[in-house]
Amino acid sequence: MSKEKNISKQIRQFEALEGKNLEVEARLDELLKLLDKSDLDSSSIKDIQKKFNSVVEKKLSQKQFISEIKEVSIGEIDSLEKLNQLEILLNSNYLDSKQAKKIRFKETFAKIVQVIMGFLMITLGFAMVILPAPPYFEMFTIFHFTYNDGFTLMDLISLIIIASGIYIIIKSYLKFNNE
Repeated sequence: MSKEKNISKQIRQFEALEGKNLEVEARLDELLKLLDKSDLDSSSIKDIQKKFNSVVEKKLSQKQFISEIKEVSIGEIDSLEKLNQLEILLNSNYLDSKQAKKIRFKETFAKIVQVIMGFLMITLGFAMVILPAPPYFEMFTIFHFTYNDGFTLMDLISLIIIASGIYIIIKSYLKFNNE
């Protein structure tokens, strides 16, 4: 019984939100009619336009909105409270599916580029190990295995490049799995 009351209460809240959007549109139409009938000078019209643009920019500040959504989803609260906070955020801000797809595409593209860069660094590191070193790098031998062979500075640099490539791949993989 209480679940049915809760569901009907939520349905009423959503209907009220729909009514609010209609109310905003009606108020906007009234404002447009008033501006059309009034005899305002250009400076006051520009002031009104600046105020309107600032309100619109506040509503459309996506980066802040996305960060708020991420904070709520990462937070250490129960799932019902998370759902309520997400509902409040989505009702108070504008975000459509096209914008969400753009954001998701950018994040996925950045992660793919990181993986590609990691593999390129690993390939570069192995190429530096396999290819013969120039003579001016061969004189910097760090550890001698034999009189003519050893661990050179070029080998050390290539191992650092390989390790950083592996680190980039693992980091991007962990980020990709967390989201």
